[in-house]
Amino acid sequence: MFIQTEATPNPATLKFLPGRDVLASGTLEVTTEDEAKKSPLAEGLFAVPGITGVFLGADFITVTKRGDLDWQHLKPAILGAIMDHYLKGKPILAEGAVASTGMDEEGEFFDPDDAALVGTIKELLETRVRPAVAQDGGDITFKGFKEGVVFLNMKGSCAGCPSSTATLKQGIENLLRHFVPEVQEVRPV
Repeated sequence: MFIQTEATPNPATLKFLPGRDVLASGTLEVTTEDEAKKSPLAEGLFAVPGITGVFLGADFITVTKRGDLDWQHLKPAILGAIMDHYLKGKPILAEGAVASTGMDEEGEFFDPDDAALVGTIKELLETRVRPAVAQDGGDITFKGFKEGVVFLNMKGSCAGCPSSTATLKQGIENLLRHFVPEVQEVRPV
């Protein structure tokens, strides 16, 4: 089994490409050892000391490390955990665990009068934004819309990324304002 790695814009995050499907649909973000119980793969990765986050996509695994550690020392253990998982034929998700689709997430907030507007925002995020940020090992999902402000969840390599503010302001905000004039600003939650 050959696993490729790619750098991401976030220096604390590295993207691993196992050359196989990871999740058939949706994504899964795990930020604690307790949450890792949702995925045997995430559990194996959290067993590597210094891992603070795992994000699973369609064909990639994004791993976030503690800032004071060096990838050179962590990478062999992470590669070993991924290889071990696949070679043993373990499932990606634990029984009963569900991946997030990014659409209709729990806890969304917006005025019901803005439902058509929110539908357009979600469609733009789904078709134009999410595929682009997945290339960098992350995900961005809709959280809410209030008084012209779109609130987004940053996941995977996007969470805590130094360039995420630029991505939000210069990329996503400009795109949404172009297609949806009611959008005045985009903020992370």
